[in-house]
Amino acid sequence: MLQGKATVIIGASSGIGAAAARLFAEEGARLVLAARRVDRLEALRDELVSDGHEVEVVKADVASFAEIQDVVGRAVSVYGRLDCAFNNSGMTYLGNCGIADSTEEEVVRLIDVNLVGVWRCLSAEIKAMRLTGGGSVVNTSSVGGFRSGPKLGPYPASKHGVIGLTVQAAADHGRDGVRVNCLAPGGTDTEMMDVWAAAVPEVKGLGNRNPLGRIGQPIDMAEAACWMLSDRAAYVTGSVLKVDGGLLA
Repeated sequence: MLQGKATVIIGASSGIGAAAARLFAEEGARLVLAARRVDRLEALRDELVSDGHEVEVVKADVASFAEIQDVVGRAVSVYGRLDCAFNNSGMTYLGNCGIADSTEEEVVRLIDVNLVGVWRCLSAEIKAMRLTGGGSVVNTSSVGGFRSGPKLGPYPASKHGVIGLTVQAAADHGRDGVRVNCLAPGGTDTEMMDVWAAAVPEVKGLGNRNPLGRIGQPIDMAEAACWMLSDRAAYVTGSVLKVDGGLLA
């Protein structure tokens, strides 16, 4: 589905991002993988390169606009263009308390990473894409952007904001040939979920309280993102795809 597409994955070092890197490579994408944990990125790159795939690695934090610009710049310098981007980086809320007891520092940090970080990515990516006729972007939100949960603090606000950025970017840049869509995962079996459950025990088991009766796997999310990025979704933009086992049905 992504044959020959120059593709950036932000937040590729583990979980959904790593699953996406493996899947997108199998689908023919030429990859630039970005995250803060460069050792994991390099191990993933080595794995994929040994299988014959084209992969570049850039250490980057979504809290830095300059570092995100470097990621996009690497794609353009190596592959000559940017066709696809999967903005999957983010953090959860570990405060284990309600909104009234969250600290300003926690709120500002979470909004900066989960919401402003997506804007940084979109800005750099769309500017590159429109120079070569367009492209496709998928942002990762969450079912938490639609409903509250136990002691989530500002997390739902940050993820709801990602949906807002997605639909606005789609409206603004469709005539530039850029499609922008949003993935809203339900509970997914990742390290982040494990960390969250350790800090907030109430979330244990939330992932499989859905009609399908199981927690999501990273590959479930990667497959959905791959389709939205691909030309098979050529008439899809400004959409939010809930991949949650029917939790919000």
